[in-house]
Amino acid sequence: MSHVSHRFQCRVYYEDTDHGGMVYHANYLKFMERGRTEYLRAVNIELDDVEFSEGVMFAVTEANIRYLSSALFNDILEIDSMLTFARGARLSFKQQVWRMHRENETRDTLLAEAEIKLACVDRSGHARRIPASLLPALKIHQSNTP
Repeated sequence: MSHVSHRFQCRVYYEDTDHGGMVYHANYLKFMERGRTEYLRAVNIELDDVEFSEGVMFAVTEANIRYLSSALFNDILEIDSMLTFARGARLSFKQQVWRMHRENETRDTLLAEAEIKLACVDRSGHARRIPASLLPALKIHQSNTP
């Protein structure tokens, strides 16, 4: 993993597509959720462990997504996740979803890009500061790009 971004690949299944055979728009948010989870896992932050030991979770508060092209059944997608902000009770990620070229496994087409904002919340949904134990791992991998 680079110090500023994480790449995660997944395949498009039939269940991800709409009646027209293209990935249903809301499913890009699911792919991005997986990308953020794998980003955190790569910096040794397991979300279930954080909930158990610290009593907090991360909830999406805002999603600004721009769709550029469509993914189709059996495409391999690469989700690029970059942490851009981690302070107080807030986290922010910039994410991109790319279609991978079928023959040479390089990025082919940018399909969607988003800025996702999250809040650190306790089990009752009240905002809480990001636990101090998580900040070093987040800060090391945080991009300086706004």
